[in-house]
Amino acid sequence: MMDTSSSHLLDRRLRWRGREIAWTAFGTGPALVMCHGTPWSSWVWAPYARALAGSFTVHLWDMPGYGASSKDPAHDVDLGVQGEAFAALVEHWGLERPHVVAHDFGGAVSLRAHLLHGTAYASLCLVDVVALRPWGTPFFTLVRDNADVLAELPAAVHRGALEAYVRGASHRGLRDEDVDALVAPWTGPEGQAAFYRQVAQADERFTDEIEPLLGAVDAPTHVVWGGQDAWVTPDRAHRLAAAIPGAGVTVLDDAGHLVQLDAPVALATELHRWLTSVA
Repeated sequence: MMDTSSSHLLDRRLRWRGREIAWTAFGTGPALVMCHGTPWSSWVWAPYARALAGSFTVHLWDMPGYGASSKDPAHDVDLGVQGEAFAALVEHWGLERPHVVAHDFGGAVSLRAHLLHGTAYASLCLVDVVALRPWGTPFFTLVRDNADVLAELPAAVHRGALEAYVRGASHRGLRDEDVDALVAPWTGPEGQAAFYRQVAQADERFTDEIEPLLGAVDAPTHVVWGGQDAWVTPDRAHRLAAAIPGAGVTVLDDAGHLVQLDAPVALATELHRWLTSVA
């Protein structure tokens, strides 16, 4: 069950290349940054951040074009931009070697920041991440190939398709209130256009660039995966761990791609175990 209280709201902003990146930080201890993916926002990590705030200073942020961050149609939101934005954020926060937990696109973003932009980490935990070719569900591919047309859908039709898409990320099923929270940033004229824009700009070349470099990851790394992930299948967990020196793997049974909601106790336990072992 996810907490939808306002305590997860991002109350700070960084101006970066004309964009506004929404973020917040709270807690005490070593720095921990949590990176979301698509079509999510920092909301998926908020309960975990609060649970870990007794041991870590947790940073949450929404990628440009997502969540509470700006969604200007003139701004690119591809994975290349997001990796640069994350590197700039870590520098802005003054963090020398934060611990990083990343989900979905957040995996590619954090890996690009590390491997291409020199952002150093104390540790890296990759949860059901996009990092290895091929990726993208059939719906994702359909949207990417027809983004301009789909952006003009009537609002009700768009919401229905979006809700069905989001529900497909869960193996165990989502509560209606959780679906509402997940799709909210993608509704209204600005949000609907932003949803199709970020899918249209998704490109495997951004992961192709870093895949040959994975052996250069120099932070302790752990891979966590939902055993029933239909979006990014669990075989990627073992491929990814094999490519990163010393990486381990934990597969959480009875959880899909949206493992934060499918297996909250198991994921929280695994994150705490991992982070306390490397902190």
